[in-house]
Amino acid sequence: MIYADRIRLRAIEREDLPRFVIWLNDPEVRKGLMLYSPLSLVEEEQWFDEMLKRPIDERPFLIEVQQGEVWAPVGNCGFDKINWRCREGIMGIFIGEKQLWDQGLGTLTMNLLLRHGFNTLNLNRIALEVYENNLRAVRAYEKVGFVHEGRRRKAMYSDGKYIDIIQMSILREEWKDI
Repeated sequence: MIYADRIRLRAIEREDLPRFVIWLNDPEVRKGLMLYSPLSLVEEEQWFDEMLKRPIDERPFLIEVQQGEVWAPVGNCGFDKINWRCREGIMGIFIGEKQLWDQGLGTLTMNLLLRHGFNTLNLNRIALEVYENNLRAVRAYEKVGFVHEGRRRKAMYSDGKYIDIIQMSILREEWKDI
């Protein structure tokens, strides 16, 4: 497990999948993700089986927050498409427990994942994409040091309109562990 103050990242287990289905079937949670249709437990189990075939460094983590003596699942995060020659990875995150939104968990998780990416995986550049209307996420990314690199104009169709996708990144020398 990977620990920080109040949060930890751990491997996703098959027993976690029903919770993921609940989160990902919530339209508010799904709005910031590439998903646009409800999914079934069977589909999530298929995703899990495929995920286990990926390289270990590209498998997502379950985010847990400490609540007293108990660790409660709240979302997931991880790296994808790691380019080992260029030392670059693509990062993703979501907090599925809406009652915990706006409490800084995204920022804490992002910093912990950046620490893992830079200090453990030895990445030099970490990038991500975010929808322009996901202001909560943009603020969290900026807070940990991500900079705006570009914009894919009207690249996503959501809720009856086209929206831009913002491209952001952070370099190892720009990151300050908070």
